[in-house]
Amino acid sequence: MYVGRFVVVGPDAGAYRVSSRSFPNRQITAREDALTVGPTPDAPETDNPYVAYNCLRIVETPTGETVAFGNGSHVDPIAEKLELGYPARDALATALLALDFEKDDYDTPRIAATIDADGEALVATIRRDALLVKAVEDPTLVATYEKATPETYDFEPTDALDAASEALEAEFEHAVCAAGVVRTDEGFETAIDNSEN
Repeated sequence: MYVGRFVVVGPDAGAYRVSSRSFPNRQITAREDALTVGPTPDAPETDNPYVAYNCLRIVETPTGETVAFGNGSHVDPIAEKLELGYPARDALATALLALDFEKDDYDTPRIAATIDADGEALVATIRRDALLVKAVEDPTLVATYEKATPETYDFEPTDALDAASEALEAEFEHAVCAAGVVRTDEGFETAIDNSEN
């Protein structure tokens, strides 16, 4: 089954996976303050605005560190609102409402998630027909296609690399790369699995 890009989030861990039929030549790279999806060196040039973006950011908020991750440019305004002290629910809702679903041929939903230092986790999506923001206690998945409504998902990684690899190896079609994050006593740990990229 092809579900497109997806996030999995729980109180202690999360992951974001790029799945793509149209733009498989992508990888995730670690930058100073973000994990960024972008084309591989051998990727054909494109002017598609949805191919490159920060997919995961850890920010300092008034109540401690919070991680935000998702499938597009909305991750940055979510992170910025968290830094300003917005509650996670409001940061997710306002950023997703402002940017709306992707204006491509498929009206692709935007998906996102947050985890704070205390383990409060939320998942969100904006589709053509709905904006959903949901607190989660058990690992929950939401994808751009076929699984565009949050649902519980079996996800028990041992560390950030395991979270990324578990997402990359999930039995959904056209896996490209993945980012993982876990909450530890020292803060958030992230990792990347670019498969063979």
